[in-house]
Amino acid sequence: MGRIKKVLGSSVVLFLALASPGWTETKDSCVSCHSTLDGALGRPAKDFGSDVHHQAGLICSDCHGGNPEDDSMDAMSPAKGFRGAPAKAKVPEFCGKCHSDGSYMRRYNPKLRTDQLSQYATSVHGQRLKKGDTKVAACVDCHGVHNILAVSDSRAPVYPTNVADTCARCHSDSHSMAEYKIPTDQAAHYQKSVHATILTDGDTSAPTCTTCHGNHGATPPGLTSVANVCGTCHVFFAQLFQKSPHGAAFEEMGLPGCVQCHSNHEILKPSDEWVGVGSKSVCITCHVEGDAGYAAAQKISEDLAKLNQSQQQAENILATAERTGMEVSSARLELSQSNEAIVKARVAVHTLDPAEVGKLTDPGLKSSAKAYEAGTAALHESNLRRKGLGLSLIFIVMAIAGLALKIREMESKPRP
Repeated sequence: MGRIKKVLGSSVVLFLALASPGWTETKDSCVSCHSTLDGALGRPAKDFGSDVHHQAGLICSDCHGGNPEDDSMDAMSPAKGFRGAPAKAKVPEFCGKCHSDGSYMRRYNPKLRTDQLSQYATSVHGQRLKKGDTKVAACVDCHGVHNILAVSDSRAPVYPTNVADTCARCHSDSHSMAEYKIPTDQAAHYQKSVHATILTDGDTSAPTCTTCHGNHGATPPGLTSVANVCGTCHVFFAQLFQKSPHGAAFEEMGLPGCVQCHSNHEILKPSDEWVGVGSKSVCITCHVEGDAGYAAAQKISEDLAKLNQSQQQAENILATAERTGMEVSSARLELSQSNEAIVKARVAVHTLDPAEVGKLTDPGLKSSAKAYEAGTAALHESNLRRKGLGLSLIFIVMAIAGLALKIREMESKPRP
């Protein structure tokens, strides 16, 4: 009963609040009219309910002008400030009117950047749009029109996991790209990359199109800046590469740094087989037998292979010792140091210096050798224990048998 009274009391308070002269509902004749229409004329009113602008309290007239309180067609007259939908060439300035106004945007989101329009003007898209090419991407092509979602919304076309598909809408369309002579396989290659795999697994910090190309200031990385782009994430790799023989040579020949070995969109997870002179080596695409680069790659490959083999042998013997019940935690710790050494050695490959790689693989070999010796000792001790146990069992059986014979002998004697 008390709960019912509370509900009724709340309803009365709400009714009085709505009926009071100080409360007014924002009228929007645009939605009232367009929501009754079908097709393209009715869709904006239906979509706008989930739009981030609607959720911020904006209405149709904030963008399109007009009089939202007028139910007649006169609401859309130029005299009432109605400006309708902007032409494609005017879209960036149309959005930028608010989004470039810092004092205005702080009312809604103090953290939101207000340099999107100026960034867009530097992009390939912005520059071509300025020259009259209305087929290039503008704000609405990526963000949507009346159903714009927050960037943090996983349904948004600009959410990290959706960016590649959004870019592919144009860049994978051979008809759209034919005029620009741009390949249309970038998205397909990217989906095979290690970056896409990590992103699909839920790590939204993994690179996608806008990570390397920019978002509003989208520009293809130049040949000389590719290493800088990769280096924003792979800092240590970039530093080693710049100091390597390849750093200066690639710059002199105008080669695109990281891309030369790792590709650009289809960046696969590297393996030790990439280094050396085998069939999967990337070194032999430039180097031939007899030159210094070939010899360096061969030596680095051999050192990595030795360390890999040594670690595998140590792992096998320790696993065998563990199955027999032996405690090998100290040896496991020694092997973990060897594993750490090969990880660092794979990074040091970017120096292209066998001596630098050897500084890491040599201690790694020593650590795995110690782990192997510890595993051998553990197996030897296990064998001794088994032999000792076997002898003990024999003595125990013999003692039991002797005791049984003695008991039988005692029982066979007649009692006095």
